[in-house]
Amino acid sequence: MRVGLFLLALATASCCYGRVLKATDHGIRSDQEKVQTEAIQKLLDKAAEDGSEVLFPAGVYVTGTIYVPTGVTINLDPGATLLGSLDPYDYAGYATDTPEVNLQADKCSKRMLALICSHATQRIAITGHGTIDGRGLEVALAIDSLHHIGQRIDPTYNTRRMRPSIRPKLIDFDEVDTLLIEGISLRASASWGLSLNKCNDVTIRDIDFINRAYWNNDGIDIADCHRVLITGCRINSADDGIVLKSFDPLDGNEDVTITDCEIRSSANAVKLGTESFGGFRRVKVSDIKVFDTFRSAIALESVDGAKLEDVTVDNVTAVNTGNAIFIRLGHRRGEHPGTLKNVSISNLTCEIPFGRPDTDYDLRGPDINTIHNPFPSSITGLPDAKVENIVLSNINISYPGRGTRGMAYVGSYRSVPEQRAEYPEFHMFGELPAWGFFLRHIDGITFDNVKISVREPDCRHATFTEDVTSMTGFPEVAG
Repeated sequence: MRVGLFLLALATASCCYGRVLKATDHGIRSDQEKVQTEAIQKLLDKAAEDGSEVLFPAGVYVTGTIYVPTGVTINLDPGATLLGSLDPYDYAGYATDTPEVNLQADKCSKRMLALICSHATQRIAITGHGTIDGRGLEVALAIDSLHHIGQRIDPTYNTRRMRPSIRPKLIDFDEVDTLLIEGISLRASASWGLSLNKCNDVTIRDIDFINRAYWNNDGIDIADCHRVLITGCRINSADDGIVLKSFDPLDGNEDVTITDCEIRSSANAVKLGTESFGGFRRVKVSDIKVFDTFRSAIALESVDGAKLEDVTVDNVTAVNTGNAIFIRLGHRRGEHPGTLKNVSISNLTCEIPFGRPDTDYDLRGPDINTIHNPFPSSITGLPDAKVENIVLSNINISYPGRGTRGMAYVGSYRSVPEQRAEYPEFHMFGELPAWGFFLRHIDGITFDNVKISVREPDCRHATFTEDVTSMTGFPEVAG
């Protein structure tokens, strides 16, 4: 595996070569007000002629949607900032009746809406030690205002949560082969942050991403990609930190490594799902530090028919995190349930607080809408689709306790609902009859040196099992 990662890093590091075209030598100047989309795009297109690098020296450069062609590297010097335009009509995919912006939409593919996009390209890179800032809050509020005054109606406006659905991502790459994103700081998308779909041979290394400007502010989204390395990254996101998704039932994510990352999130830290049509195969997660995260440190979900298998998680430390482990095989969409098997989680330490861990976020994810005791880790399948072959080893989870008899009674007198087609989340079953582990519909699970403890008394059982076969070991309640 080390050899494979080295070759992948080497391939992406040398993906782009040629001349260096300095932006300020080609009519582009540092200006915090002037939108220079056209000039920047012309320079990127010129660089594509011979696979050149476009260098932005220290300064501020405002732009709408730009498209990265094959063979081009964008390099940001320290002190250089690409700043997203505050005018929603400068973003391809939003201004559907603006011809010059639609030209960019044609390049990026019709479905894409982002500050930086690329579609069906090879050997591209974004590197350096500068910043890409989408000014997401300002852009999102402008789009919201245009909807409410009737100037640009969002047909999928989220009326329940009062926010527009049509908002630009920060970076959206689709069908890109050989991609390097390294060293840069990313800030403030109006939607998802760094989004990759059907990309191959990807390295994302040493980026610093603060994405807390608005709702749906995921950090890194990887969908149906192959041979991906994410390493040395710092993510602070108002939604899921690093998340793998699969939209294509005939595809999936394969050979993905996530290592040596630090994550804070108002949702989940590392998540596979929720969109889970194709698969998640040969995924390795290691050396992850999680802080101040509302939902799960590790969430593994197949609810749309995906095959989730051969996933290893090792060396995770989570502090002030709402839930340690959430593994769910459900049947929300798709003709048949998928599969979830061959998962190993080892060397995980997690400290669960009593209150909400993400209170410092300006815009937090949806809260749990019922009074509840602290939720346990849960591993659950369905009566006709069991989770298979789960191995948990060298795990220590500290819970707050304080589970009251009143609420625990709710969890003890009723059957816990299956919630077969519900959105998967650690609180999806409501009040549960255990504080440590809730295990149901599993065929093959091993506990090896798994310790759970409570800091204050909790009147519920430590572990609850139902329809669990081939179980080896048991979680140990530490003193």
